[in-house]
Amino acid sequence: MKIYAIDHVQLAMPAGEEAQARAFFCGVLGMTEVPKPATLAKRGGAWFAAGAVQLHLGVEAEFRPARKAHPALLVDDLAALTAALFAAGVAVVDNEPALEGYRRVHIHDPFGNRIELMEKLADLR
Repeated sequence: MKIYAIDHVQLAMPAGEEAQARAFFCGVLGMTEVPKPATLAKRGGAWFAAGAVQLHLGVEAEFRPARKAHPALLVDDLAALTAALFAAGVAVVDNEPALEGYRRVHIHDPFGNRIELMEKLADLR
């Protein structure tokens, strides 16, 4: 028996803000909304995917954003994504200290949840 992958990461969001979640995760980050099963859709929230990565946003009654805990998403062109984020008015913060082999930044979704964006640097050997 072994753990071999993460199926999804769930972030919390306030009730009734699904349109804002779609605008950010689909419109800004370029993810695709994944339909929630009917039994879960009545709870609110939204699910998003990009390739094998899935982020689920679930409604939390007494919502508080995750400011320390966060998903770290690998991207293939951090400069282009950063430019798109700036154009959309999203604050982008260089992630220090440096992590060898990666260029990384962090952002916050519209609800204040922290998200790390990482680009693996080419092997220069």
